[in-house]
Amino acid sequence: MTYGGSRSSFSRVDKVKKALMREISELIASEIKDPILDNQIISVTEVDVSKDFAVAKIYLSLLTTSANPEAILDVLNAAAPKLQNMVGKRLQLRNTTKLSFYLDDSLQRGSRVHELLKQLSADEPPVSDAS
Repeated sequence: MTYGGSRSSFSRVDKVKKALMREISELIASEIKDPILDNQIISVTEVDVSKDFAVAKIYLSLLTTSANPEAILDVLNAAAPKLQNMVGKRLQLRNTTKLSFYLDDSLQRGSRVHELLKQLSADEPPVSDAS
């Protein structure tokens, strides 16, 4: 997101982020062939892109746990040059955006917090309204 810029620059960044998200999701599913990715459900949850579109951080959520998350990231980061080339051709950006992949563990953290809150509420006696 750009701050202090014009509305059109925000709009352009937003459009590029959405396009990157869509294209990378599609390319991971269809073009990256690796046994580690077999039977994996990988969701692109966020894309942070620099103002000049030169660098993009791609955040992924792994909805299956049968493989080591770090191994999946290693495969995708190794495939980044291929993905960059394909994304550059599809989106026709002036410069090819350098992609790097990161794990978005917010779903797991949120689930853990929810479980902890459930445990706390189960351990506490109900609060009475008597004053």
